[in-house]
Amino acid sequence: MSTIFVSVADFVDLDRYPIDRDCQERRDLLTSAQALINADGCAVLKGFVRAEKIAELVTECDRVEKFGHRNFTRTNPYFLPDREDLSSSHPLRRFYDRSNAFVPADNLGADSILRAIFDWPAFSPFIKEVLQEDKFFPYADPLADVVVNLAEEGGGFPWHFDTNNFTVTLAIQNAESGGEFEFSPMVRSLTEENYEKVERVLDGDKSMIKTVILEPGDLQIFKGRYSLHRVAPLRGKRKRYVAIFSYVSEPGMVSSPQRAKELYGRVLPIHLERAGLRADELID
Repeated sequence: MSTIFVSVADFVDLDRYPIDRDCQERRDLLTSAQALINADGCAVLKGFVRAEKIAELVTECDRVEKFGHRNFTRTNPYFLPDREDLSSSHPLRRFYDRSNAFVPADNLGADSILRAIFDWPAFSPFIKEVLQEDKFFPYADPLADVVVNLAEEGGGFPWHFDTNNFTVTLAIQNAESGGEFEFSPMVRSLTEENYEKVERVLDGDKSMIKTVILEPGDLQIFKGRYSLHRVAPLRGKRKRYVAIFSYVSEPGMVSSPQRAKELYGRVLPIHLERAGLRADELID
């Protein structure tokens, strides 16, 4: 069996982002990214992947998109069942159409560029430094540590919180229009749900919402566990591809069985064995 080698240096623009070496440029980059994270939990590195290499990433996504678990459902921001004991305006009772797909991580083979970036020795340490987190581990979920999210016309992703604490996304291909990333920075905390603030976002309070336009090759570092966020509906026939690299604050953490089934179409033994293993007291 031949060994397939993917050179990350061929893809990442190390002239702009020299994260693989100790130099003043890296220190300046780190300081800038940390300031953005401290401000609102979101940092974007424009053109992290070289523009001339995007087509190869699109080809990889085209190759695996047939394995995507397509899900058409209505969900609240927490991916939890309805609570009829609460008022109709409560966030747990606010349900939205969701239509997109995730290609589970176990479909990315040895020749995967995305897997090579995630496993690159310089990548995770840099992300950890940007986030300034002492407790920082790759997501242990075999379906969800590196996934491709794809969405088509009319799709997107309604308001939600992430299960994993820190999410790193790489924009690969945009729809013809739509697909803006909108978020409400740090609307909840490690121990407080802040339902009143969440309700204001869901009601469209623009003073609480920021918008980011991501272009192919942009790397986004985001604290999605605490910031309510969504991808606006897409328009046009071109699919939207985004790679998601996931990290958490405790070793061994995986998706809940319910979310694994909903997002990836499967529940593995590890999801049942580790159900309830979380580092916070949040409802989801």
